[in-house]
Amino acid sequence: MAAFDFGVKVDPHLFDKQLNTHCNINVQDYIRQGWEMFKEHIGEFVGFTLLLFVAYGVCSKFAFAGSFIISALAAPLSVGYSIVAFKLLSGKPLQFGDFFNGFNYFLPLFLFSIAGGFLVSVGMVLLLIPGIYLYVGYMFTTFLIIDYRMDFWQAMETSRKIITKNWFAFFGFSFALFALNLLGTLALGVGLLVSIPVSACAAAIAYKEIMGFYSADW
Repeated sequence: MAAFDFGVKVDPHLFDKQLNTHCNINVQDYIRQGWEMFKEHIGEFVGFTLLLFVAYGVCSKFAFAGSFIISALAAPLSVGYSIVAFKLLSGKPLQFGDFFNGFNYFLPLFLFSIAGGFLVSVGMVLLLIPGIYLYVGYMFTTFLIIDYRMDFWQAMETSRKIITKNWFAFFGFSFALFALNLLGTLALGVGLLVSIPVSACAAAIAYKEIMGFYSADW
């Protein structure tokens, strides 16, 4: 997929199973597997996370321009964790450059970050609950974009509909990941070098367990 492709429309019937059945969300197992994945490749994960910290720190020095750059880069860089996790779950070797493959999906990821961020923010203003609902509901959006090459809006809506079937279970999972990163922040911020990649890998593992993989090349 070229970086500035909008993505494709995917046959919605591919998701009939997920839309019509309830699934089991094993939060503890996802986080445990995420931790094991992190431990096996600790150097790569910590190194990439440090690079993100440095990049965001440099960009933050440039006021408005820096904020725009961060907004543009955040989604494709964050998706790097997902792509690496997908490859490892598929038994493929990890190359450090894989962390940057999110830029192959730049436009739909960027559009999702704008549209999703706006809708969640509006929902937070409107009595908070709609914002929390959407924040959890969009959990699988980036995974669907990179796995199906899906356009951002269909990915958002597909994720929301699938997760709504088990929303409270996914809310518990989201809260667990939030708590993990909060602990990482409280550990003088150094803990984020562990909690960010572990939580990202746990979310990717949850997607694989619930959705399976459509593609084999990310």
